Amino acid sequence: MQGVHRREFMLSMLGAAALGAQGQRSEASTPRILKTSTVGANDRIRFAAIGTGGMGKGDMMTFLKFEDVDCVAVCDVDSGRMAEAAKMVEDARGQRPDEVKDFRRIIDRKDIDAVMVATPDHWHALPTIYACQAGKDVYCEKPLATSIGEGRAMLNAARHNNRIVQMGTQWRSSPTLAEAAAYVQSGKLGKIRQVRCFAFLTWIKSPGKTEDGAVPEGVDFDFWLGPAKKRPFNSGRFHFNFRWYWDYAGGLMTDWGVHLLNLALWAMKAPSPLRVDSVGGKYVWDDLTETPDTQTAVYQFPEFNLSWEHQATASGFGPEGREHGVVFYGTEAKLTLWGNGWKVEPKEGSSLEAEEHTTDEDSRAIHVRNFLDCMRSRELPVEDVEVGHFVSTVAHLGNLALLSGESIEWDGKNERVRGNATANHLITYPYRAPWRLPKG
Repeated sequence: MQGVHRREFMLSMLGAAALGAQGQRSEASTPRILKTSTVGANDRIRFAAIGTGGMGKGDMMTFLKFEDVDCVAVCDVDSGRMAEAAKMVEDARGQRPDEVKDFRRIIDRKDIDAVMVATPDHWHALPTIYACQAGKDVYCEKPLATSIGEGRAMLNAARHNNRIVQMGTQWRSSPTLAEAAAYVQSGKLGKIRQVRCFAFLTWIKSPGKTEDGAVPEGVDFDFWLGPAKKRPFNSGRFHFNFRWYWDYAGGLMTDWGVHLLNLALWAMKAPSPLRVDSVGGKYVWDDLTETPDTQTAVYQFPEFNLSWEHQATASGFGPEGREHGVVFYGTEAKLTLWGNGWKVEPKEGSSLEAEEHTTDEDSRAIHVRNFLDCMRSRELPVEDVEVGHFVSTVAHLGNLALLSGESIEWDGKNERVRGNATANHLITYPYRAPWRLPKG
């Protein structure tokens, strides 16, 4: 299959991806088409950006690449960041959006069709759930949530309210990586019994041993903490660095793990894992961060094993000479994929040919466009909330095994750990009053 015909085939595969490689999805219980719509085929889509940090601004400007979209409001607890985002929209479109510190004022508005949630992880669940309940569709950054329980509540809210919810893992929308997934599924690699995911990221830096201090001007820090524990302000726990503290996120296991595990689970059409083991710790950084800078997790699936490895501030590259990737080890060949390409290396004597593919495609824009198109068609998007919940759950299980200090035997149907009270306690984190996690 060559040229345009091949690309059309791969794009059609992306459109159907919401029905494949999803683990826990039930075809009988999950509709492909959601009936309730907020926009007509020719209406402009009006959205609000909740969270305007680096990722939030990037997503927001990706939405504005499309002429049928308007950003009518930006929302952040940091007035400085929010003003920067508002100016970016004004420069791009000639009209300044409203600036709102409390996301609930966004949810209340009747003139907004969708929200983009790009907050720290511990603030993904509530804006998404409230937006679904208010009849809005949601584009939510990865990982879906801070815990498995939050993810389940988000999925329930989306389904109960017939909302389109897309998780922001843009590689799932890459036609080039769809070709790699199709190659894995073709059987050409032979039997695949080992899959390796890795992130050895030289650009991740320690925040150091920062001290508590005064809250920066224009920041509502208590609102930033939200459902997390009350504590003094510390710049080493704020903005980008929130990723390395259990109250707000799950470290590289969930930050980059969701990206790469997503590709592995997609290509392998994986069901829920049966067992998970994990080891790791603070072996590189001497600072106040909590999540492991070095971690290995091993997952047992019914027909193959999968490993995850990461190290922050790693010297040099990881496996296969790359900082990140997924390797599928088959009996006939191995396939390695990364963010913008993939290659096949046949074993000696194989009839397969070596091949390598790279791309400069804008998969983030393709991913956002898929979300916007699904808002109109009401079809489930490529990274539908149920897919996002499954993938995020697999990443969270690596941390549950690490934090509980035991092997995890996972009951995917009931989303419980068999015989491990410590791990089960971590499935849903407690919320600080007055915040409360709805069931959906």
